[in-house]
Amino acid sequence: MRFSFLTPSARSDAAYFFKAALVGILVGGLATAFHTGLDTLFAQYASLRSALGNGLLSYAVSMAISASCVVGAYLLVRRVAPEAAGSGIQEIEGAMEDKRPLHWPGVLVAKFFGGLLALGSGLVLGREGPTIHMGAMTAEALSRSQNLSPNDHKGLLAAGAAAGLAAAFNAPLAAILFIVEETRRQFPFGYRTYMAVIIASLLSAAITEQLTNIGPVLLVEVSYIPVWSFVLLAVLGVFLGALGVFFNRALITMMDFFLKIPDGLRWLPALAVGAGTGVLLNAFPAATGGGEDLIHHLIANKLGLLALVLLTLLRFGGVLFSYASGVPGGIFAPMLSIATCAGLAFGVATADFLPVEDDFRAACAVAAMGGFFAASVRAPLVGVVLVMELTGAYALIMPVLVTCTTASLTAHHLGGRPIYEELLERTLRLAGQKTDSEADKTPVQLGTRES
Repeated sequence: MRFSFLTPSARSDAAYFFKAALVGILVGGLATAFHTGLDTLFAQYASLRSALGNGLLSYAVSMAISASCVVGAYLLVRRVAPEAAGSGIQEIEGAMEDKRPLHWPGVLVAKFFGGLLALGSGLVLGREGPTIHMGAMTAEALSRSQNLSPNDHKGLLAAGAAAGLAAAFNAPLAAILFIVEETRRQFPFGYRTYMAVIIASLLSAAITEQLTNIGPVLLVEVSYIPVWSFVLLAVLGVFLGALGVFFNRALITMMDFFLKIPDGLRWLPALAVGAGTGVLLNAFPAATGGGEDLIHHLIANKLGLLALVLLTLLRFGGVLFSYASGVPGGIFAPMLSIATCAGLAFGVATADFLPVEDDFRAACAVAAMGGFFAASVRAPLVGVVLVMELTGAYALIMPVLVTCTTASLTAHHLGGRPIYEELLERTLRLAGQKTDSEADKTPVQLGTRES
């Protein structure tokens, strides 16, 4: 419908915003279908294990099912869309730099069904990676049928990615800030593109909330903590900053290690990781899965220091092996669960030496989520807002900001780099393309002038 009272510029804006709204609605529906499918798989798999008991048969069946699912996810990705492995955020950033291909049909198929297989098997991976990548590919599918300028095209890709993150965590504000902080090098900032991101994120989160009837995903009840304890949370931030740098380097190292396996045998790590996950599903289920449900349990139940440290190590190692296996899955949710374990361990250890209140323990868990995210992704504001939207613990906004700031500063001074920047450079290097850091090191060739 044309409105004659609108200027040509306003009509163009309205048409573009309509595309962004359509992206948000479609991504919200797609993400809800993905989440529902995962919840169904989790419930059915848990019922099967419960019916089999805790004997050798249950272990054998779990190993067979998880191994088959992980190998199936790996082969699906390998044959349909290799770029669908992992979270996909680095692929979106590469596409916005015109350095990575956009094959939206294959990615949507591999990410959706491969993600169901991989995450449904119990791997330590998050559902946000697939929804972010599928969101961008949904936007790409709509863009193909439109005559968009390069900037409008990239803006719509960013809007789709933000919609995917908003739907995954019901966190539209964090999704918008994620585009601002994480894709600041690639995102073409402007009125149209920025508003498109906001519109898509808002509608995607609204659709997901309407269909699933959920509020804050990781609701935590905690009151204010004394200002003097902010010093302790700053110390926690320093620890998390170092942990974030180590996590990034360990993840890249593990991926490179798996890459050394002969090409025809790279399904073997997926088989081994899946089988190991099947064992842990029976022996230590808290060490498996994305960890969203685990966070509630950890904060509500006062585990001892050794148990928390052990769980931190198991989940830390679990996400490294799971992500490096080459299947679809994100690292946001596992990072939040690792941070929760580490934060609670810090809170428990602190309570043994200082007269802190019981709420301080929960505050450490919430602050650690943001701090670890800020150290690894190097997006401190996203870390703060994401944790606030996930937990609803708005009374802790200042403590979380303290931890995120010190964690990000520590990671920077330790020489750490944002994880998705490192992943993108690795992807480009393996594809035989020159990375930005390599280009900066290339000496300038001066030409001669004829007189």
